[in-house]
Amino acid sequence: MEREVLSFPGATFTSLMSTPSKILAIVGPTASGKTPLALLLGKQLNGEVISADSRQIYRFMDIGTAKPTAEERLVVPHHLIDLLDPAQEYSAGQFLRDAQEAVRAVQERGRLPMLVGGSGLYVRAFIDGLFAGPGKDPQIREELEEQLRARGAAWLLEELRRIDPVAAASADPTKPRRIIRALEVYRITGQPLSELQRTEHTRPPYGVHQYALEWDRAVLYGIIEERVDRMMESGLLQEVRSLMERGYDLRCNAMNTVGYKELFRHLQSEIDLDEAVALIKRNTKRFAKRQFTWFRADKRIIWKRLRNLDDLGAVADSIVAEFQRN
Repeated sequence: MEREVLSFPGATFTSLMSTPSKILAIVGPTASGKTPLALLLGKQLNGEVISADSRQIYRFMDIGTAKPTAEERLVVPHHLIDLLDPAQEYSAGQFLRDAQEAVRAVQERGRLPMLVGGSGLYVRAFIDGLFAGPGKDPQIREELEEQLRARGAAWLLEELRRIDPVAAASADPTKPRRIIRALEVYRITGQPLSELQRTEHTRPPYGVHQYALEWDRAVLYGIIEERVDRMMESGLLQEVRSLMERGYDLRCNAMNTVGYKELFRHLQSEIDLDEAVALIKRNTKRFAKRQFTWFRADKRIIWKRLRNLDDLGAVADSIVAEFQRN
């Protein structure tokens, strides 16, 4: 059977590198300033960015994923961006392999690898490794898929909460595949996924220093609203229309992304444009809140508080000093 991998802190992991390596990570919620901070740090620390963004990896999705511009990539090289077409699937396991190769190449050039992104599962896979779960069981998987179609993700999440409240607490109801996988593992092994994860331990492969930017919630939400407006002014609707013309639709996992799925609905005449934009703003705020909760749970992350973007320079200087001292 095909084996699947799930990431979690302390999971069994085989590194491509024989000894831990010093790496800087900038993580946290969307729109919090990770890219401009990474550009400042990259210039000061001779670094290169390894993107930990599960959507920037796709071609043709530039505006809605807030990809760094071509000019910014000239200032600080970026890796793991524009690797795949939107119809292609990508996993945390594949990301881990690609990120390791990127780290190796950056270090061979004598530069500092900097992991930058808000995809929590990718960040966790890179830092803590992957849990090799049991292989897929086609019959169980089909039963769970049918339950998803008939009863919905909320019902599956309640089932998971009943058998594995720890896994359910970190589950995202908008991503039912992970809920299905956790239920499948339980039905195959008779043990909760969280318990299987807890019993696996290993030394992390990298010495990663993690930082995140912390904002007052209302300020961050204001930044999100302004960014959505700028994206629309920059041609996000045209970008989504171009994706449709290329043959991509909501059956592609990449298209089920905030900013794209709402405008797909508009272009399919389900909602008007004003409603689509309002939904993008609302859903982006909800996504940022989930990201904040995810990263707050990792006590290894050092949070740097900002009042406005003018504070970025001072924050970058403090991170440089701490990183070099450590």
